[in-house]
Amino acid sequence: QVQLVESGGRLVKPGDSLRLSCAGSGRTFSNYAMAWCRQAPGKERELVAVISYTGENTNYADAVKGRFTISRDNAKKTVYLQMNGLEPEDTAVYYCGRHGGGTTWRKLVDYTYWGQGTQVTVSS
Repeated sequence: QVQLVESGGRLVKPGDSLRLSCAGSGRTFSNYAMAWCRQAPGKERELVAVISYTGENTNYADAVKGRFTISRDNAKKTVYLQMNGLEPEDTAVYYCGRHGGGTTWRKLVDYTYWGQGTQVTVSS
């Protein structure tokens, strides 16, 4: 019973900041790495950021390094994506995912549970 619900997406202007939230469920939430990916219309899904189960280690796609920050609050069973300096190229549906329990954590296929997504639109 893994349930993930994203929120926070909206229409913003280039250069704006936005924070996405992902509310999880289950007593084992804190034992799994979490991730954010995104998908723009007509494009493949892209892994944006990942975070270890403790929050100690993170990894980012080159396109968002220095602008996005992933974090988590295990007490609240929530993972966040802070997005600064948004660009039109960041426009996409953003999804929150939970790791599947394997030994690797930097690929999209490592995450087997996903939420419904939240739309982020950066309009120029």
